[in-house]
Amino acid sequence: MSLLLPLLIPFAAAIVALGFHGRIALQRWLAVVGTLLSTITGMALVLEVDATGLQVLHVGGWAAPHGITLVADRLSAIMMAVSSLVAFAGAIYAMEEIEESMIRRHFVPLFLLLLTGVNGACITGDLFNLYVWFEVLLCSSFVLLALGCTREQLRGCLKYVVLNLFASTLFLIGVGLLYGKVGSLNMADIALKLEGIENAGITGSSGLLILLAFGVKAGIFPLFFWLPSSYPTPPFAVSAVFAGLLTKVGVYSMIHSTTLYLAPGLEAWDNLLIGAALTTMIAGVLGAVAQTGIRRILSFHIISQVGYILAGAAVMSVAGLAAAIFYLVHHIIVKANLFLVAGLIHRRHGSDTISKTGGLLQASPFITFVFFVSAFSLAGLPPLSSFWAKLGVLQAGLQAEAWLLSAGIVGVGVLTLISMLKIWIGSFWPPQEEEEEAKTLNTPAPLMWAPCALLALCTLGMGFLGAPVYDLAVRAPEDLLQPQTYIQSVLGGQP
Repeated sequence: MSLLLPLLIPFAAAIVALGFHGRIALQRWLAVVGTLLSTITGMALVLEVDATGLQVLHVGGWAAPHGITLVADRLSAIMMAVSSLVAFAGAIYAMEEIEESMIRRHFVPLFLLLLTGVNGACITGDLFNLYVWFEVLLCSSFVLLALGCTREQLRGCLKYVVLNLFASTLFLIGVGLLYGKVGSLNMADIALKLEGIENAGITGSSGLLILLAFGVKAGIFPLFFWLPSSYPTPPFAVSAVFAGLLTKVGVYSMIHSTTLYLAPGLEAWDNLLIGAALTTMIAGVLGAVAQTGIRRILSFHIISQVGYILAGAAVMSVAGLAAAIFYLVHHIIVKANLFLVAGLIHRRHGSDTISKTGGLLQASPFITFVFFVSAFSLAGLPPLSSFWAKLGVLQAGLQAEAWLLSAGIVGVGVLTLISMLKIWIGSFWPPQEEEEEAKTLNTPAPLMWAPCALLALCTLGMGFLGAPVYDLAVRAPEDLLQPQTYIQSVLGGQP
């Protein structure tokens, strides 16, 4: 299967949507069909890579390191498949939620270009094109974040834009410095050249800038403060896709860079990564416990859960990376679904503030079910998917004798459960007051239920039948911890 398909499908759908600017219904369906085809392509790529190994495409026939190279390993294929699935769920949800006025402002092309940028960032084989794909997804997200033009949206968008442009500047400077040191931007070629450098620590300054840029995009401590102000402001379909995908692209890039082209100069940074993971977990969960709005609680939990993923990756073992990858898949699905469920609650009550909701346990068994599955999976309730993911991260931390990190994993898990119980007790358990019943909006449409059910079933599947997914996650570190395979596949045995 051509590696161009994950890029061409959403991009072509975006172009067609622009061409049919006045056809609102057609644009909505283009978003659904484009993301569905991207999901199918991503899943097919996962099976192909797992069966036959790394897939490499030299665009235009120009061999690496001089041409543009696309590379798919198990991790990048998994990322594209899960990202497309979440975008598909968001597209279905948006058919009902997104108003016609926003469709006329090019919501659908921007939504599809966002997915194109995510897929491109996952399979690019050189640093400059990674920067380009970052800008594609960021420019799309800038507009999507501000599309409603409310004051709250614009305030959140300003923080998001300023911090992410700052991160992009750091990344570009770091890439320029690295090019000046090794004379290449191809990731495989950089890794090969660093092998022959006696003091590979010369990449330290450029590596630090690149990882700082990834850290801003991932929302790690103390670079996360833009996130809780931005994600609660756009429509819920947009929030869900942002929550599921954008920070995970930063995390994916950190994992890929530290195991491939920055690893020779970063051995001394292991403790720094572990410290960043621990402080990110703690800061995120403490912020969540202090909030009263459902979307703000969930936004802080994005930060906290990113810390869990980094904790597994920072250990730099097969067990740690496998747990991090499984956690990555779980979190993309669960977090996106929780934002969609928050939209159902908002549609029913006219607010997602906990004190203004209530009685959902009796009034809406469906919302209760999908929230319970997703929220308590996030909290690590066995046998849901997060339990296995957190258990894997904890075991990896104990094997590495990272005792403080392991204690943090357990403690943050308890606080996560407390914050989810806070929503459960406030929004689901007490009956709704009579004066509040008059404010209740229409019951959410079936098109808003369907993606929540789909993602909830995926969460249950990962919990009860997740062995194949975890086995795939265990095989994925083979590509990451053996960079020689990557280098030979891309460069073809070049000296």
